[in-house]
Amino acid sequence: MDPAREAALQAWLAERRERQQHDPSLARLRALCLALPEVTERLSHGEPCWFIQGKRTFAGYSDRHHNDRLGFVCAGQPGAQQALLAIDPERFFAPPYVGGRGWLGVYLDVPGVDWDDVANLVREAYLQLAPRRLAAALVGDAAARTR
Repeated sequence: MDPAREAALQAWLAERRERQQHDPSLARLRALCLALPEVTERLSHGEPCWFIQGKRTFAGYSDRHHNDRLGFVCAGQPGAQQALLAIDPERFFAPPYVGGRGWLGVYLDVPGVDWDDVANLVREAYLQLAPRRLAAALVGDAAARTR
């Protein structure tokens, strides 16, 4: 890569890291994901993503990755993507690449983000891909708290 392009890329990456460091939406999403059992975070395709046992991605941040919008993508329950897109296309989207497998995109740059809904979507994404032992432990913990 020529030096001018390399310098421009490095400047863009630095600006992006700085923006993400101070993004309250990313902080909230990160806290929701990392609160789940055996979840780790690392960059994938230049974005923070969350993995179960370091292997299976269940959610990923989307900082204007494919458009000029801020959001995240997560594994969806069968039929959830179509239903949520039909109900509120301003808040939900079918993400590139993984949308065909039922993953759901959620915009975080809309007014009045419902963080309880986001927490439920993150939890459901985790349960879709977690090994049975971890899913059972999470569901058991939730059932115990409601008693």
